[in-house]
Amino acid sequence: MKISEETFQKTFNIFLVLLAVTVIFRKPCTWLILLFVVYNLFFYKKLSFSKISIQTGLIIASPFLLELLFFITNDSFSLGFKSLEKSLSLFFFPLFILGNFQRIELYKLLKWYSIITTLILVFFFIRFRIVYDYLFFNYYNGEDLWEMGYEFSNSIGIHAPALNMHLAFVSIVCFFILFKEFTSQKNSLIKISSIVLFLLSFFFVLLVNTRMALFNTLVGFLIVIAFQFSNVISYKKTRHALFVAFFLTSSLLYLFITKNTFMKEKYTTEMFSYIDKIGKLDEIDHPEIAVYSSLVTRLTIWKTTWELAVKNLPFGVGSSDGKPELIKYYKETNQQFLAKYEFPVHNQYLNFLLRFGILGVLVVFLYILNIAHLGFKLKSPIVLSFFFLFLMSNITDDYLIRFDGIVFSGLWISIFAAFWLQNSNLNDQKNEIIRI
Repeated sequence: MKISEETFQKTFNIFLVLLAVTVIFRKPCTWLILLFVVYNLFFYKKLSFSKISIQTGLIIASPFLLELLFFITNDSFSLGFKSLEKSLSLFFFPLFILGNFQRIELYKLLKWYSIITTLILVFFFIRFRIVYDYLFFNYYNGEDLWEMGYEFSNSIGIHAPALNMHLAFVSIVCFFILFKEFTSQKNSLIKISSIVLFLLSFFFVLLVNTRMALFNTLVGFLIVIAFQFSNVISYKKTRHALFVAFFLTSSLLYLFITKNTFMKEKYTTEMFSYIDKIGKLDEIDHPEIAVYSSLVTRLTIWKTTWELAVKNLPFGVGSSDGKPELIKYYKETNQQFLAKYEFPVHNQYLNFLLRFGILGVLVVFLYILNIAHLGFKLKSPIVLSFFFLFLMSNITDDYLIRFDGIVFSGLWISIFAAFWLQNSNLNDQKNEIIRI
């Protein structure tokens, strides 16, 4: 099949935008991944690789390769295949994205991704207002605010922390675009549109209101600011953009905290309640009410996971056997609350230690630290913000066993790596291009 280079490049980048946007919708994203794979197989002759791109691709694919290596250790082959299937995109993304690295248009990708995702969230917010009007007015009147973010996320069909991880990245991208437009554009309409886009994106982070995502978003803003001041030519324009950004962020945060009275409680007393009961949750009266989402519950889970993982060193319990073995251990150690609700690990580093042993921890750190390597090489605030976001998010959740976390990270790391390859000297003798 013949196709012009211009058409192929445009279609390829449209695929990447659609994949990035639909990560929060599992079924549409799965079908898009399949179409993306088929499309690239039709035009496999356009792929080109260097030794560096192959090495980088193997790092991105490392969690998938780890699943493959430990497949034989699964008690159930059907569960093993299911676990392997979720990470399969980590093989295809580096293969086709790094193979077409010269065709990536990163800034356009980021811009369209942030605009479309924010507009989709606006649509779902309007839908929530109409379809779930009783909940909307409950929250508007200050009732049951503790459930607001989770109910809104459930209306979309995704877990709140996972949704807010994506929204945090969107908001950081919008913040970056705000600075870029204010320091390079004279068009007032473009500046105003960037302000509106940023306000909407940050509003949704606050609406879903998960602690780690909000923290990561604010740190991402600081990373963008630091790079703007270190790299920008016009300090006057940067100071102007900083004033606008600080005013918008602080104003929206203040208004939201003022309206959402539960937010103060969530980030203070609720978060640190019963901290002296680590490992003794059953001593708390009605723990499902008092500490279901508190820090003490996570710390107890992590303590228990660590104990079980140490018992199964050096190779772990198996790629698909982590959660069943952990629940079994809850029962063996008479932790009735944890066993009843079958809590997963909620920590990617401990999760891979439990499932794969020492090699699992090495792989997860190699996978995530590779993002930092790309960020420093590119001197990119977006890539470094993504690194911090994914590094920290995996402390309180395990996104490399979730479809949305695997696709989200694998897609963007592959895109960042492709952009790095564009900026590297790939034509010397050591890195001679290998064409298929």
